[in-house]
Amino acid sequence: MSTRVAVVTGSNKGIGLAIVRSLCKQFQGDVYLTARDVGRGQEAVQALSSEGLKPLFHQLDINDLNSIITAAAFFKEKYGEVDILVNNAGIAFKVADTALFAVQAEVTLKTNFFATRDMLTHFMPLIKAGGRVVNVSSFVGSRTLNQCSPELQQRFRSEDITEDELTGLMQRFVDEAKRGEHKQGGWPETAYGMSKTGLTTLSMILARRLSKERPNDGILLNACCPGWVRTDMAGSKAPKSPDEGAITPVFLALLPPGAAGPHGKFVSDKEVQPW
Repeated sequence: MSTRVAVVTGSNKGIGLAIVRSLCKQFQGDVYLTARDVGRGQEAVQALSSEGLKPLFHQLDINDLNSIITAAAFFKEKYGEVDILVNNAGIAFKVADTALFAVQAEVTLKTNFFATRDMLTHFMPLIKAGGRVVNVSSFVGSRTLNQCSPELQQRFRSEDITEDELTGLMQRFVDEAKRGEHKQGGWPETAYGMSKTGLTTLSMILARRLSKERPNDGILLNACCPGWVRTDMAGSKAPKSPDEGAITPVFLALLPPGAAGPHGKFVSDKEVQPW
């Protein structure tokens, strides 16, 4: 019986670290903590080891395509396939940040949408039959969707939007933000929100593709909101601890064998949410 394996991106701190901790306790197999910075990643592994857990480490910077390709090759060679992929890596500018909106739009979407899409492009072929893919999104994405123009809302919610069309829309948002024309284009004033709208929509597109291309494989792919969690990103006033924030992503990562769903959904507090 080959060793099962779970991979969590951006997991040296915050929600990602809490997801690794929980998977180490519940998942029968190897759990990889990944981080772009080797030193910080290994420190996090040490911290979990001191709790009696046994995570493994692999360097992974989702903003570096070569890093993604190298990691995918490593997991393919060592394990053949991947059982669980949790795309947790993401960034957010602080509310008080003075960076221009054009900069925030480009930088935020680069990581939260485009780099996560690169991860999915290179790792989806490795996902084992019965595998689970969890994209950590946010309720801010659904709120942001409701602030888009009716035309944009219709496309983001449509059953026939393609990955190429979605990618084009995300690039259009960045381009129009850079020109200061995003409001005229029907976009709201939130780069983080748009990045998560894009990620949740991408999750739905990829889930539909899985159902079509690998209908008998029983892979479940979902986007989720961990909630408002006390992290460097979300601040100290948030009501949830990182371990509480990990509950829904881990629930989706560990959906039992043979489960029919959820699939292609947006999930918060273990419940499917409207989109």
